[in-house]
Amino acid sequence: MIKPFRIDIPQADLDDLNDRLRGTRWPKELPGIGWERGTDISYLKGLADYWLNEYDWRAQEAALNAYPQFTTEIEGENLHFMHIKSPVGDAFPLLLLHGWPGSIVEFTKVIGPLTEAGFELVIPSLPGFGLSGPVKSLGWNTGRVADAMKELMSRLGFERYGVQGGDWGAVIAPELGARDANHIVGVHVNAASVGFIPFGPVDDEVTAKLSEAEKARLAKLGWFMEEGNGYFQLMGTRPQSLAFGLADSPIGQLAWIAEKFKEWTNASSETPEDAVGRDHLLTNVMLYWLTDTANSSSQIYYENMHSGEWPRQSPVPTGVAVFAEDVSQRFAAEQLYNIVHWSEFDAGGHFAALETPDLLVEDVKKFFATVR
Repeated sequence: MIKPFRIDIPQADLDDLNDRLRGTRWPKELPGIGWERGTDISYLKGLADYWLNEYDWRAQEAALNAYPQFTTEIEGENLHFMHIKSPVGDAFPLLLLHGWPGSIVEFTKVIGPLTEAGFELVIPSLPGFGLSGPVKSLGWNTGRVADAMKELMSRLGFERYGVQGGDWGAVIAPELGARDANHIVGVHVNAASVGFIPFGPVDDEVTAKLSEAEKARLAKLGWFMEEGNGYFQLMGTRPQSLAFGLADSPIGQLAWIAEKFKEWTNASSETPEDAVGRDHLLTNVMLYWLTDTANSSSQIYYENMHSGEWPRQSPVPTGVAVFAEDVSQRFAAEQLYNIVHWSEFDAGGHFAALETPDLLVEDVKKFFATVR
């Protein structure tokens, strides 16, 4: 059964948030480190002040409620999704998949352009994320999520559809292609890593054949594995311990997510809000805070690290958009996927739908025009 849904956060929850923000105990700041060792305290204090005194959740709630939303139950779990039809006749169904620390908020800048271009959009909150609420069962790795997405699209009656995803969405989308190849006509990804990057050292012979841009992305991947991978290891091994701080402290939740928006958005942006805007950033954080899904959303890291499953080959035509901060390598992706489209951009970053929505929309349109 599919039920209509509207976001309606109790005022008591907003009052509790404001009380917690007012009572924040800030860590002592070490001199001169800025963002070098994590979230910059001075920056976060300014963002928290805006959150408390200027940010308007009710306005953001109303904006999200302007889109048709629904819930359904799959494998005993609640699944929230937007379903936005196109004004264009014979619209093509497209499933949009976010990752961590993203949410449905990521796609709000591309909904209008994509529906106007003839796409009928289905945008779920992944199981355990945001408005889908905490999961009640274990085992929600990317394969199981892909099966849930397959069931959702079947339940909506789509015989042919496409999938687009970033971050975990870029893991789930190709997996869904492998599991539902008879119905999926194309998979498009950005911010792609697992399945689209080499594991371990790359032979000198392979490196010598790479372009300068590919070599730069390979170096960036090396930096990430050395300096930027701590969050992954923590959530992949001890997500429960981390969850106590994130569930109890809105500033803790804000700092944890804001750092990733700082590190993963385009390097030309001095702060996360330079790349995506304060309200988009905070609304994304709110969907973790208000739904108490910091713990359940991080479990996908643990489940995948302990499942023993690896990405499987997919025959579905696959397109890749590589933005400026991405690390994808075509030679690695072609070992698993049927790569028919590969675009590289000098702009944008991990959250392309928020940072460079025009570029992402045009690439999605170009790819699906060739496979529909």
